[in-house]
Amino acid sequence: MPQEKKDCVFCRIVAGQAPAHVVAEDEFSVCLLDINPFTEGHCLVVSKRHVPWWHDLSEEESASLFRVARRVANQLKNAFAPDFVCLYARGRRIPHTHIFLVPSHQGDVLDGFFNALERFQVLPAELAALKDDDRLAEAAAKIRRAGGI
Repeated sequence: MPQEKKDCVFCRIVAGQAPAHVVAEDEFSVCLLDINPFTEGHCLVVSKRHVPWWHDLSEEESASLFRVARRVANQLKNAFAPDFVCLYARGRRIPHTHIFLVPSHQGDVLDGFFNALERFQVLPAELAALKDDDRLAEAAAKIRRAGGI
């Protein structure tokens, strides 16, 4: 496997050297149950190639990651009947591209977390200033100037 890291748990799983409850995979991605789940069915969709950040994946790898995530999210909806399936990417603790798929129901730990985050998002003055139309226009222009798309 290119760029495999011997000390990376996800690289070991992809190489078949560590156990995992795999629920889906394709050529570039594998989806497995998180061993520290927030809710029943909490999965991780992992790039088979060791790349720390999802935005550094190739186009094919990115498409695969989100294609597998979409497929498994639909399976999670059928299996657990959540209100929604939360998708997010972090990667600080394990610097190997992975996205979280967390089935969420009203009142569960994830719902509580996002409710608290949303309350925080609308309260502080620093964040309130970010929603000013001039600031939003400036941010959009900055992103467009950063290129390519």
